[in-house]
Amino acid sequence: MHIGLIGGIGPAAQDYYTRQLIGHFSHAGVGLDLTTAHGDAPTLLANLAADRRAQQAAIFVRLTERLARAGAEFVAVTSIAGHFCRAEFAAASPLPVIDMIDAVARDVAARGVQKLGILGTRTVMASGFYGGITTARVFAPTDLDAVHAAYAAMATAGTVNAGQRQIFENAAEEMMAKGAEAILLGGTDLALVFDAVTAPFPVIDCAALHAAVIAQQAMGQAGPPPPAAA
Repeated sequence: MHIGLIGGIGPAAQDYYTRQLIGHFSHAGVGLDLTTAHGDAPTLLANLAADRRAQQAAIFVRLTERLARAGAEFVAVTSIAGHFCRAEFAAASPLPVIDMIDAVARDVAARGVQKLGILGTRTVMASGFYGGITTARVFAPTDLDAVHAAYAAMATAGTVNAGQRQIFENAAEEMMAKGAEAILLGGTDLALVFDAVTAPFPVIDCAALHAAVIAQQAMGQAGPPPPAAA
């Protein structure tokens, strides 16, 4: 199936999804059919801050219409922050939407963890991943403002600097000290900072999980997601 991605929010996340999908399809020996439409990170962040769900959903719908004309058969948003309007977007989208929140919730339930720390935008952290995880307690770091500012700057630029990295690492260590069993990477651009192999604590990579489900859907597979791409 032809995959439609709404990317660019932020640019590093789009690159991460593309690499993940290429890896999955290469592993399966299947050709990848993919079209990406560019969403604007500053516009998304402004709409998120003002809770303008209808406005952001309308942007996603216009981009999805473009993807549909290109032949895409379903669509996914490469941004956890962008899922703040997921209900409004799913209701209006001209293509089926592969939702990240549901995919991550299923994975968390399968892991059986009870307490998760979370990093991402202020809204994602304060809402506990939009309330989408019901099988575990999700709690945020103490300094939401510092983490949000570092994340927004990183996502917009597509790169992470040493100061931002330190903020994320300190916040994660704080939550682990408070009993978190793993850190939920509640922002797709956090792949710039952490990965499951080198992180000094367990992480749940939401973007990688989402990409795996997208690949699974496109290849018409059922059951557990395919192996994570390197």
